[in-house]
Formats: sequence, C-alpha cells, structure tokens
Amino acid sequence: MTNETRDNDLTTAVTAAQELSTSLQEVENETLEPPKSIWQKVSWSKIGLFIVSLFLFILALTLMKDGARGLAPVVQNRFALDNAANTMGFGWFFAYLVMSGSPVAASALTFLDAGIITDIQTFTMIVGSRMGASFIILFIGFIYVLRGRNRSTSLSMGLLSFTVTGTLQAGALVIGIFLLSTGVLDGLQLSEGMAITAITEMIFDPISQFLQSFLPSWALFIVGMVIILVTFNLFDKCLPEMAIKESQVGRVSRLVYQPMIMFLLGAGVTLVSMSVSVSLSILVPLSHRGFVRRENVIPYIMGANITTFIDTLLAAVLLNNPAAVTVVMVQMVSVAVVSLILLLTIYRQYQRYSLRLVGWVTRKNLHLAMFMVIIFVIPLILILI
Repeated sequence: MTNETRDNDLTTAVTAAQELSTSLQEVENETLEPPKSIWQKVSWSKIGLFIVSLFLFILALTLMKDGARGLAPVVQNRFALDNAANTMGFGWFFAYLVMSGSPVAASALTFLDAGIITDIQTFTMIVGSRMGASFIILFIGFIYVLRGRNRSTSLSMGLLSFTVTGTLQAGALVIGIFLLSTGVLDGLQLSEGMAITAITEMIFDPISQFLQSFLPSWALFIVGMVIILVTFNLFDKCLPEMAIKESQVGRVSRLVYQPMIMFLLGAGVTLVSMSVSVSLSILVPLSHRGFVRRENVIPYIMGANITTFIDTLLAAVLLNNPAAVTVVMVQMVSVAVVSLILLLTIYRQYQRYSLRLVGWVTRKNLHLAMFMVIIFVIPLILILI
C-alpha cells in the first residue's frame, strides 16, 4: 500500500468520524429538553399555597385577638398569670403541648392586646415559648433513635439546640426586662402598621363578626389557635424542595468552620422559612449524613434564634399595638446582643462547655432521664410560683 493510499484512507476515516460526531451531537440536541424560562421554573402551586397560608394566618390572628378579650376572665380565673415567672412557665409548657413556639408567641401578643398580661409578662411568655419550641428538635432525635439510629448522634442536635436556646434566652431575659423597664426601645415602631391593619380589618372583621353571631367570643380564640397551627404547617410546605448532594456540600464545607458564616446562615434559613423548627430540624439528617458536626452548628442555632421572631413581629404589626411591637423588637435585640457577645468574646469556651453537657446527657440513660425530667419540671414550677 502506497503512502498516498494510506493518506486517503486516513482522511476518509477522519471525515467519517467527524460526520458521526456531528450526527450524534444533532441527535443529542434534538433529545434534550429546551431550557426552561424563569416563569416555567416558578412553582405556582407553592406561591398559591403561600397566599392561602398568609390569608389563614391573618384570619387566625384576628380571631385570636377578638377571642382573647372574651377569654380574659377564664384565663384570669383558671390560671394564675400574675407574674413574669407564671407566664414564662405557661408559654414553655403551652409550646410543649402544641409542639410549636410561634402560635404560643402569637397568643402572648393577643393576651397583651386584651390586657390580660403586661408587656414584661408577654416578654417572658415568648421566652418560654422559645424554650418549648426547642424541644421539637429533641423530639425528632428521639424518632431517629426509635428507628434504630445511633443515640448520641440523633439526640446531640436536639440537646445542643435546647442548650444554646436556653443560654440565649437566659441572657436575653435579663437584657429584655431591663430594656422594657427603662423604655429604651418604646419609640422604635413600624410605621406601616396602620395601613396594613386598615386593610386586614376591612377583609377579616366581617368574618370574625359572622362567627361571633353563633359562637361565644372566647371560642374564637380556640378556632384561631387551630387555624394558626394548620397555617404554620402550610408555611412549611411552601418551602422549595432542596436536594442535598455531597458534591454541593463539599464545595462549601469550609464555611461550616467559620462561626460568623454559620451565624448568618442560620439567621437566613430561618428568615426564609419563618420557622426555627424547620431550620433546626434539618440539622438532624445532615448530622447523620456527616455533612455537619455538632460543634459547627452552635452559631447556626444562635442566628436562627434571632430571625425566628419574624412571624411574631408580623403578628405584632397586624395587631396595631405599639406595646406588642416593642416587646418583639426587644426580644430580637436581646437575643442578638447575647449571641454577639458570646461569638466575639468567649465562643471557644462556650462551645466546649456546651458540648460537654451534651456528651454527659447522652452518655447514660440515667443522665438522659434526669435531663428530661428537669426540662418538664421547670416550667411546672414556674407556673406554680
């Protein structure tokens, strides 16, 4: 075979390969779906569900506000909510019963609006609701244990969440009572409250009046409480579904070692989800899959404990009660101050002692039983003080 013949054969083979490659590319282009536009990527069903959830949230708050006035004699006669300790214990245990802190915080604001409790008692009731809400993550850990998962890994996130929340709320309790007593933040209000309230009254007051035509006024509070519990479940379903891939986590794995980044992440996730239960609950499966370690999530929990009050702040604005807005603002400022002090001064020591406590509780069944008894007895003692 001559060189010219070999060259011709080689040229023919290259040309055939190029034609085959071109044909395959054309087939691939034909089979690929066309890129979706931004409007096609939007989940309209979730947007619709969010609008329904928001409608129900405002309706529930309206009913609870109107019902709280009729409920005032019942609460004052049946429950001795005559000091800050009582309301803190009541909010704490109430959150255990409904497995959520946000409805309890909303209840505290409606009690304040009805004149059942003072601003400081409202503040401590919301503090108690945060303590009760942190139990939910611990409860999820128990479910993982029942499913045969490692006890230490399953319960650590819940215990750490409870420990960090308790620390923050204890510090915020001192700062918040001082701020409310001195009235430093009384002038800090949201000017849009009047306009929002006018619109909501026009839409929702007729519904409340219709229900009052055949229900006692105190029953409106119960109806509102049931609706608001449903509402927060609907809010959770509005969140986008996120697939967690190891490759994606790997790209940002270094970020979890930076406390301020995790602090901002926790605040951001909770701000979007409007639920600290959602933002903290995802830590349990992430911990099991090895994506996060418990020593890295303390700042995340701190951030989540600040922005979790966004829905409560919205409720205060809708009530159009300046005192309610002040209480929520004081709550957010107090938790933020305590968190930043811990992060910027003694974070490593705080981290070490928090992890030691969690390790001690999970080491033996007796220790865990003692811890569970304590967190249920404390709110009962506070109620009886």
